[in-house]
Amino acid sequence: EKLAIMGATGAGKSSLLSLLPRLYDATEGEIIVNGRNVQSWALDDLRAMIGYVPQQSMLFTGSIYENVSWGKENAPLEEVQAATMQAQIHESVESFPDSYNTRVGQKGVNLSGGQKQRLSIARALIRKSQILILDDSTSALDVKTEAALWDALEKEQATMLVVTQKIRTAKIADKILLLDDGKVVGFGSHEQLINSNKLYRSIAESQQELEVE
Repeated sequence: EKLAIMGATGAGKSSLLSLLPRLYDATEGEIIVNGRNVQSWALDDLRAMIGYVPQQSMLFTGSIYENVSWGKENAPLEEVQAATMQAQIHESVESFPDSYNTRVGQKGVNLSGGQKQRLSIARALIRKSQILILDDSTSALDVKTEAALWDALEKEQATMLVVTQKIRTAKIADKILLLDDGKVVGFGSHEQLINSNKLYRSIAESQQELEVE
């Protein structure tokens, strides 16, 4: 299933996602993954199930191949290419003079915002994780590229948790979780929230995304 998580800056979206790989531990209640409290998992086993693309794309000095294969050590080039194709960045990489050997500057200074995001997504995809977390990781993508990315991700056998500010992205999720000031203020499909939730409807109005498909 695909769950979209929406809310204003500071609503708690990233904090919520951080509880799954135990970057933080819950102080109340329980976080359950595959029927088990996350605190009962060995940390390495828990994190091995998760592909995490943080809000800020983290690239390091090295080749594009090295940056993507950091998600799966010693991955053959074919697997790296398969991941970048899914992430809609393969053609851009091929257009660089050194292709997958192209050097990435520290923090990806020689790449655009959209290129950095897609390489970070490719790094998560190569892991073939059971849980894929995308924390506002498509904000720099144009409409066409983002649509192609979601089409490609349809084939992924993974639970997807997607933080987004875009109603058009939330629409394609199975469910949408709406947060406000650290609290859940809405949960349901796009159609359900359009018809029942004032905050969600106001966001949709501001983005001219009121129609229900």
